[in-house]
Amino acid sequence: MRSIIFGLAVAMLPWAAQAGETVTYTVGEEQFEGYRAATKDESKGSVLIIHDWDGPTDYEMKRADMLAGLGYDAFALDLFGKGNRPIETTAKKKETGRLYDDRERMRTLILAGLQEARKGGNAKTVVMGYCFGGAAALELARSGKVEGIAGYVSFHGGLATPQGQTYPSSTPPILIAHGGADASVSMEHVAALSKELESAGVPYEIQIYSGAPHGFTHFGSDRYQKRADELSWDAFLDFLAMNLAG
Repeated sequence: MRSIIFGLAVAMLPWAAQAGETVTYTVGEEQFEGYRAATKDESKGSVLIIHDWDGPTDYEMKRADMLAGLGYDAFALDLFGKGNRPIETTAKKKETGRLYDDRERMRTLILAGLQEARKGGNAKTVVMGYCFGGAAALELARSGKVEGIAGYVSFHGGLATPQGQTYPSSTPPILIAHGGADASVSMEHVAALSKELESAGVPYEIQIYSGAPHGFTHFGSDRYQKRADELSWDAFLDFLAMNLAG
């Protein structure tokens, strides 16, 4: 039943038909542009969406709209800066590389996005991200306890832990959605993360989807795998229901 609802949600939300609104916010002296989609029903909680390496695009906006339609307040943050939406691979690597090289800045910008998201009224939040955004979500998870965070989710994201970092035992639950055919993030990375989280005593779940490549949730791309996308979305909704309840 959920897969049918998922398909209808995708079909009924063309890229141009956005239900939310763009939001310009400031961090220091820099401007950033995110996207807020608030549910029209009683909110079940808040979801912070961290974008892939091309910045916040229609893809993250569509996911935010889907979540709003399911009763969640969603905010897609911006880690690159207003108007900075790289198109070429070299430019994408440059923008993500700047943040990987300055993880303090990455965390600061995620927390700024979280603060902006909470202006919608919900303090309890799940942080999730796609590809680079998944790696960024785990970066925040390793930073220690952030008030009001109920969990972290990575869809086909980077899983390696930088040298000198660890997951505190107080880290909220983590969900990892990973493609079995991911050529960018190996199963060795998956196993290493599992061992690390076990050692730290962090509650986690790792879902592996057979045949799914890196980026398997991206609608319309040659990497998209419908089965893995729908199954991982169902797992995500279960995670939200469990960790945002109460």
